[in-house]
Amino acid sequence: MRVEQAEAVWLEERGALTVVELTQCSGLTAEEVRELVDLGALMPSNPDSAEPVFAPECIVAARMASRLRIDFEVDMRGLALALMLLERIGDLETQLRAVRARLPAPLTR
Repeated sequence: MRVEQAEAVWLEERGALTVVELTQCSGLTAEEVRELVDLGALMPSNPDSAEPVFAPECIVAARMASRLRIDFEVDMRGLALALMLLERIGDLETQLRAVRARLPAPLTR
């Protein structure tokens, strides 16, 4: 449990990540990170730069990709699709929570 807390603090304090740092945190290779960027699953903070940097939130997606690759032997296109769908699900869940928060509380009897 303390490891997770330490990582959460580290992520908040962390600035942009290079490809090397992202590979060290996720278990993906640099080539896999570049391929996920090319497929649109990971978005660098500076897409026009020669050396991409990533927001700390990309660590979560990169770790998920690494686990899927290892556990289920998913190829890179499958990883990209899974990451994009998981991101979309997260966005929809956030929207649903916001809508539910605006609804009146149910009457209790």
